Amino acid sequence: MKRIIVICALLSLLCILVPAQTKETTAPATESTATPLSDSDIQLLRSDVQAGKNQIITDTMTFTDPESKAFWPVYRDYANEQAKLGDERVQLIKDYAKNYETLNDSKAQELAKRLLKLDDDNQSLREEYWPKFEAAIGAKRAAKFYQVDSRLTLMINLQLSSSIPLIK
Repeated sequence: MKRIIVICALLSLLCILVPAQTKETTAPATESTATPLSDSDIQLLRSDVQAGKNQIITDTMTFTDPESKAFWPVYRDYANEQAKLGDERVQLIKDYAKNYETLNDSKAQELAKRLLKLDDDNQSLREEYWPKFEAAIGAKRAAKFYQVDSRLTLMINLQLSSSIPLIK
């Protein structure tokens, strides 16, 4: 559970690149605004999050040696594909942040379509990899991994969505 909290904290740092939802006009002059993270900062945070996920998976799954040897190569490929989708998500968040103050219907529609496609792509990836995980560690163990992966994904998405302001 401690590792999950660390992952959530790292993800909240990732969300600094999105502007605050509202700003008090009576805020003290000493208040500073958050500056967006650089691409290298984001990459570092994402690699830390992935390392945390790997540890949670290891701790939760308690693989035997044969399972570990079969699982981790498949998982590495899966995680690499997830990272590509994560890149798209980061770009989507950056685009939203860039357009937040001036968002019009056309841009909102484009962003929403991109988000829906990302959701579909994530589900397609899970469906594509199911037979690979099943072959590596069996259906029951693969189902347990998918439970763990789903919970981690839900926590990450909750952290991200709670940090991103709603459209004005």
